[in-house]
Amino acid sequence: MINTIIESISAALQDEFGDGYEIRMEESEQGMEKPCFFIFCQNSSNERFPGNRYFRTNPFCIQYFPVSGEKQRECNRAAERMYQCLEHVTVKGDDKPVMGTKMRYEVVDGVLNFFVNYDMFMIRQQKNEGAMEKVTGNVTAKG
Repeated sequence: MINTIIESISAALQDEFGDGYEIRMEESEQGMEKPCFFIFCQNSSNERFPGNRYFRTNPFCIQYFPVSGEKQRECNRAAERMYQCLEHVTVKGDDKPVMGTKMRYEVVDGVLNFFVNYDMFMIRQQKNEGAMEKVTGNVTAKG
């Protein structure tokens, strides 16, 4: 599920920023062309609820590596656009978008760190225990 959400975030960024921005899901500064986004899940957690329901907390960090000499200004502009395009993302397999919550950002050493949560309930399917044995019998009705 985490990789599916990352792909959805990537698609939303691609729609907003276009083809001139590289989007990475694996950390590696080697061969990185700026401007560039790097997306990762920080520390996902899972809480069980009655039935087969689980509440999954998925905090993400999207780093933006600017290209201009005015890094702070470029990061601020990018963050404003990210607030809008990451407010709702459509996760593959779902027909309704997931809302981004707890959005905030900070710029550290000229790199934008944009934080957003995509928390959701998950339903775990029951394991198939296998078919029961066949039962045969005769039934007769009175009168």
